[in-house]
Amino acid sequence: VQLQASGGGLVQAGGSLRLSCAASGSIASIKDMGWYRQAPGKQREFVARITGGGTTNYADSVKGRFTIAGDNAKNVVYLQMNSVKPEDTAVYYCAAAPATWMFNYWGQGTQVTVSS
Repeated sequence: VQLQASGGGLVQAGGSLRLSCAASGSIASIKDMGWYRQAPGKQREFVARITGGGTTNYADSVKGRFTIAGDNAKNVVYLQMNSVKPEDTAVYYCAAAPATWMFNYWGQGTQVTVSS
């Protein structure tokens, strides 16, 4: 499975950004898709997850502001980021799981920078 993330950039606090993750390869083997992020000097942390059935989960820090959605026809997963905050600044990684919550495949990451 190959994952290509895009859509990062510089955005002002309170603004919006949409990340995309295009998946290719053995897509049929994937159960979950997700987004993680890693800020400078911090460990990678969970952001959002979506299952094949459409169930979603979010980190408390982004709940109500971020939305994960999938387009099965295009094999793309999106992360809509609204009301962004400076603490959302990080490299965002998309990930794919062949088993529930087992994220074994990772994209290359896309930088999101939120200015105050």
